[in-house]
Amino acid sequence: MKTILLIGGARSGKSLFAQELALRLGGPVLFVATAEAGDEEMKHRIEEHQRSRPPQWSTLEATTRVGSEIRQKIGGAKVVIVDCITLLVSNILGQHTNQTDELIDAALIEKEVTTEIGELIDCIRQVSASFIMVTNEVGAGLVPASKLGRLYRDSLGRANRILAGQADEVYLMVAGIPVAIKSTKV
Repeated sequence: MKTILLIGGARSGKSLFAQELALRLGGPVLFVATAEAGDEEMKHRIEEHQRSRPPQWSTLEATTRVGSEIRQKIGGAKVVIVDCITLLVSNILGQHTNQTDELIDAALIEKEVTTEIGELIDCIRQVSASFIMVTNEVGAGLVPASKLGRLYRDSLGRANRILAGQADEVYLMVAGIPVAIKSTKV
């Protein structure tokens, strides 16, 4: 069993590489989708992702409490893809903003993101399966202009750092090319 983190920019090939890795690892796959179809464009993106997956894979839609949901629905899966941490953090943030995107409680958001990632790590340790997690790198760009944007960037960056620390392998995706930045191979 291994834990792999794939990190990179938008459309860098993370999801496709996650699917390739899952096929290489072999065994039944549980695909955990964290996206919510909030509008027609997002609905189309979700449908596109669904069509790209092998039909025999199981799908679990979980916008939060991902670790708990996986433990309940793991079945016989030997590989779990979590796609993606970026939207998972966004979902938590969305639960704590009002309709004008003003923050309700920044400290609570940070605590909930840390708790969510901790529960996912506990799940990884308890479940007998390999995990492939997909996330975006958001720390290499400009500092966001809004307080909400900075909180999101910081929360996702912290989540990525925690997951990378726990992962056996980490790949940075650049223009469809996986670059190993952490490996258990000697």
